[in-house]
Amino acid sequence: MTQPPSIPPEYPEPTGGPAHPDAAQVPPGRPPVPGPRQPHIPPQEPPYPQPPQYPTAAAQPPQYPTAAAQPPQYPTAAAQPPPYPAGPQPPQYPGAGPAPHYPSAPQPQPPYPHAAAAPPSPYPQTSAVPPPGSPLHPHHIDTARGRVHVSSRQRHTDATAFGNLLLHLPNFLCSLVVVALVSLVLGDFGLLVILVWLASGALVFHRPTESALARHLLRLRYPTPQERATLEPVWREVTARAGVEGRAYELWVEDSDSLNAVAAAGHIVGVTSFALNRLPNGELAAVMAHELGHHVGGHAWSGLLGHWYALPGRIAWRLLRAVTGFLFHVSRAFSCLGVAFFGLCVGGIAFATISTLYGLPLLLLGMPYALAAVGRRSELRADRHAAALGFAPMLAAVLEKLHQQEQEQEQARLAAAGQGGGEPPKEKAASRLLSSHPDYHTRLHHLQEYLQPAR
Repeated sequence: MTQPPSIPPEYPEPTGGPAHPDAAQVPPGRPPVPGPRQPHIPPQEPPYPQPPQYPTAAAQPPQYPTAAAQPPQYPTAAAQPPPYPAGPQPPQYPGAGPAPHYPSAPQPQPPYPHAAAAPPSPYPQTSAVPPPGSPLHPHHIDTARGRVHVSSRQRHTDATAFGNLLLHLPNFLCSLVVVALVSLVLGDFGLLVILVWLASGALVFHRPTESALARHLLRLRYPTPQERATLEPVWREVTARAGVEGRAYELWVEDSDSLNAVAAAGHIVGVTSFALNRLPNGELAAVMAHELGHHVGGHAWSGLLGHWYALPGRIAWRLLRAVTGFLFHVSRAFSCLGVAFFGLCVGGIAFATISTLYGLPLLLLGMPYALAAVGRRSELRADRHAAALGFAPMLAAVLEKLHQQEQEQEQARLAAAGQGGGEPPKEKAASRLLSSHPDYHTRLHHLQEYLQPAR
């Protein structure tokens, strides 16, 4: 039998259509029907199977609903922060914006928390200093005290008091010479005059004499009931800290606009009305403690006693200066010869006096400087006494106020003299040596050991 020519196997075509246009369409599942002989067609490479074509719809990712593809839309009203009430809004200050329009009728509004709105400052805020009489003042002290301990030793005489008495010894001897010369004129009563003068020093501790001295020499007065109500509690606190009987002293007031105080004789403690009305009670206590230091150390009575015994010599010295000045003006009327004659006479008398008294009058020339130095030392000791009682910060504040007041007075004096606007002239060396009080910086320097915090 004749075998039909071999036909290359037909590979199934994809479902999309025939692979070649001339290829016969053979239904699937049926064998080919033999037919006429076809011309020989050179074999062609069988087409490779194409990957299956998936439906177009399946080739693309599934389409989700449009609404689901978009993020959810929230309500417009909820997307904005809720409005806050207008009450807690900060107030508008002048200059920051238009002035607020206040309603004609008052409407209740919640209070605005100012403290919560402003951030706390890391630095301490300086507040206004309370008035001197306020208990909130930093230098206010509590004067309510119960039992008071009184020391057995009320007074003593320190080195400055002894030095003051020794330096007044030349003045005392000169005064004794003057009193002896006056007693020669009185004849038989001369010795009695000398004895009375020597015994008169005891009047320094006589209460009626002290009162007369306070009124007429120091220009002091007794305090009013209102002033006494301010002074006595402060004085009681000062004497209680010192262990001193406060009733042994008398309180006086001087009508003055300057910051000052005085301790005189044996029992006088006086303050100015400025110190009484303008200082807090702590600073007033520091001033009174300073004056108490003069009494406790013996500075007050020794100074007054030396001044009393030197008074006759000072009176004689002033009379001698007045007579000498008068004679000098008279001698100028007789030309140069009269002046020369007057100079020879005065020089001879001075030389004879110095030779007779073994040079003692020469000591009088240096006495003012030595007494001023002792006075400055006594002031520093009184400052130390007040600081030891716990009044060092108050005393430092008082010294600063006193220094400012002195500068203002100096500026006013220069302005009255027509020299305002310039720097104040520096104090001369001789003036500093004759000053009975140390300068502000020296006193503050000696208080530093009491002002430093305890370690």
